[in-house]
Amino acid sequence: MTTALLAGFGLGLSLIVAIGAQNLFVLRQGIRREYALAVAAVCAVSDAALIALGVSGLGFVLHSAPWLVTAVRWAGFAFLLCYGVLAARRALRGSGEALVVDGATPVATARETAHPRRDGQRDAPSRHECPVSPDAGAAAAVAAPAPAVAAPARLLPVLATCLALTWLNPHVYLDTVFLLGSVASTHGADRWWFAGGAATASVVWFFALALGARYLGRWLATPRAWRILDGVIAVVMIAIAVSLVWPA
Repeated sequence: MTTALLAGFGLGLSLIVAIGAQNLFVLRQGIRREYALAVAAVCAVSDAALIALGVSGLGFVLHSAPWLVTAVRWAGFAFLLCYGVLAARRALRGSGEALVVDGATPVATARETAHPRRDGQRDAPSRHECPVSPDAGAAAAVAAPAPAVAAPARLLPVLATCLALTWLNPHVYLDTVFLLGSVASTHGADRWWFAGGAATASVVWFFALALGARYLGRWLATPRAWRILDGVIAVVMIAIAVSLVWPA
């Protein structure tokens, strides 16, 4: 029992820890701090369902009907290509997106912005200058331009994208259903313990990725950093899309 559990955990983790469409999406949502735990939960539950299907013998059914894998392959190609093109568009044009992290520098008042002092002190108003009242300074601070912050996405579109990246990727079926299902069958009566270990690896990985990604926010507090990240995502997504059908 323990041997099968640990074997499933090790093999499942080795198959998940790789740069792919699903991991990049979880990473991006974790950095944005938008529904990261919900996305991680969807990925973990999807993996558990696929593992259960593979252990129950669905892999042999799909092996006898290769047209199903071909259909998923082309659907995944179309979706990943569109997602990569959208990421490339954000990288080239820029969306003004940035993170507002804790401990951000407070916005200066109009007086401090117009007449900065190196020692941090304010100059006394001259006799040709009207003093700035606290109310006027607060109003100017509110009117001062702030870094652009991306509007939060809605939950359902985010989860729909996560499901598409998971279930329209034929590599998921090859690794999770075929490979894990085949290896699990070698453990005989303990095959479900093997499946439990593999599913546990998915839970540990996705939640660790979603929670750990938020610590990268300090390096992604500028629109330029997000354009670089979107550029990397675009390259990886388009490369994965092409690999699905080349050669087809």
